[in-house]
Amino acid sequence: MRTRAALVLLITLLLTRADAQTANPAVPWWKHALIDEIYPRSFQDSNGDGVGDLNGIASRLDYLEKLGVDAIWIAPMYPSPQVDFGYDISNYEAVDPQYGSMADMDGLIARAKEHHIRVILDMVLNHTSDKHAWFIESSSSRTNSRQDWYVWNDGVPADAPGVTAYQKKYEHEGRVPPNNWVSLFGGSAWEWAPARHQFYYHKFYKQQPDLNWRNPAVEKACFDAMRFWLDKGIAGFRLDAIPTLFEDEQLRNEPELGGVNAQGDPNLNDIYTNLLPEVHDVLRRMRALADSYPGDRALIGETYLPNTRELLKWYGAKQDELHLPMDMLVAFHSEGGGPSSPNVKLDPNHLRTAINEMETQLGTNWPLLVFDNHDNVRSWDRFSDGVHNAQIAKIISTLLLTTRATALMYYGEEIGMVTSTPTRKEDVKDPIGITGWPLEKGRDGERTPMQWTAGPQAGFSTNPDTWLPIPASYKTTNVEVESKEGDSQLTWYKKLVALRRSNAAIRDGAFTLLDAGSPNVIAYTRTAADGSGVIVAVNCSGESHSLTLDFGRTGIKGNHVTTLATDDPALERVTSLERITLAPFASWVAEVK
Repeated sequence: MRTRAALVLLITLLLTRADAQTANPAVPWWKHALIDEIYPRSFQDSNGDGVGDLNGIASRLDYLEKLGVDAIWIAPMYPSPQVDFGYDISNYEAVDPQYGSMADMDGLIARAKEHHIRVILDMVLNHTSDKHAWFIESSSSRTNSRQDWYVWNDGVPADAPGVTAYQKKYEHEGRVPPNNWVSLFGGSAWEWAPARHQFYYHKFYKQQPDLNWRNPAVEKACFDAMRFWLDKGIAGFRLDAIPTLFEDEQLRNEPELGGVNAQGDPNLNDIYTNLLPEVHDVLRRMRALADSYPGDRALIGETYLPNTRELLKWYGAKQDELHLPMDMLVAFHSEGGGPSSPNVKLDPNHLRTAINEMETQLGTNWPLLVFDNHDNVRSWDRFSDGVHNAQIAKIISTLLLTTRATALMYYGEEIGMVTSTPTRKEDVKDPIGITGWPLEKGRDGERTPMQWTAGPQAGFSTNPDTWLPIPASYKTTNVEVESKEGDSQLTWYKKLVALRRSNAAIRDGAFTLLDAGSPNVIAYTRTAADGSGVIVAVNCSGESHSLTLDFGRTGIKGNHVTTLATDDPALERVTSLERITLAPFASWVAEVK
């Protein structure tokens, strides 16, 4: 029976995919999309070297299509010294040989199109690698043609008034950095370049010098790189660290917040190196570039922001900046929109408020919701209680896939992959984990290889020496096993994705929050234009809860319900809205007619 049900689900998904693509061609493809972030090192190894590659991704396109993925965002696959695993780019218009060739990339784009999947590339514009030809030339002298392509400064005399002991730690030739700015990866954000007898600024690792976006030549060169890939037919870009594109021209010290971070550096309020207004001018020009291409090319922003009001600004006053700035406020909320702590708990009050703001305070702009990415502990671990993890994973999937938003997932999320943080410093690969150990253990744990089977290396590679270890969980948490289980995370994910395509209310319907006063239940409706609707309810507690439902504001007509998806057996055959009770940590999606 499970095999037959899975076949029916697959046929439904494929048919509704075709219907969705032809239903309203005026609606941009990304507006209802499911986008999957793929970390190329970790998705599939095709040549047995223990590292994932482009041909590995291509070999799994059939799986991605059946899952219901509309687009894949590939983390940087450009040539790179791999100091920050690709986020230190040495050539924007080529492919790193460890991932394949340009022919492989062209083939992946073409094959993905055959599977109705678009390709989005990660574009890192804040900085380059120090091995990029631009920086090699810029750092060679003060008179070369690219001498001002990066952020250079003479520094200040070490004995100048106001110089701090922290600045003096980085003294060179009697000069110290011009201010107190610190690198995210530890130490001063200023590095000495002997050939120029100057410091250069790096928001991130010292091998990632920041570009000088106040120089028009830099913008032109970066836009040319974007055109290179747009001409190849990619569907758009995910813009890495885009809020940090500009720095304060006066190089003012950032306010100290007290204490030190995991690297031992002062905690600072980064008001002079983040969210400067000049970035919006660049985004408007970038949007014009993207919109000049056919096919609704999309600009997706990595936007850790303090509140929904600030998020709104990144769409542009005239909807002329980012198409989809990421809403990190729902799922990454422990530090006001910044990267989250290892466990933020399943807080229904926060989730309800943040989702409602996302749905109601962005005007006509379209939301982009994300619970997982390559920089954060996986949601399975962040929101778990150690007992009801599998049910909580279904709650997160339900919120991601049934709200009125484009859904951004992370590879392995659909099977409930867990975070596998290194236990020894000598095993850490991530630079921030090396400099911050043991307080900061890095991001290796959320970047482990994809778990395909229960066989050797989880089906990821034929090489037992994979670039990161395969988590012990792979024996039971993998695509092969979960595809055969009716109650698995993968089966749940596929069911919700199919509903997202086939049900008009979930796909296009209005959002209305219900039962806002409940301490433990998040409930809302999605209402289609014809008055049909869907109710979604999740119980974020270990106790059963009865629902109090008032459809007065929703426009839904009818009181007969049919359960579409639930992990609560008691709700599978309910037909009336009277006395609906959710079991502990249960999820319920039902159609109302």
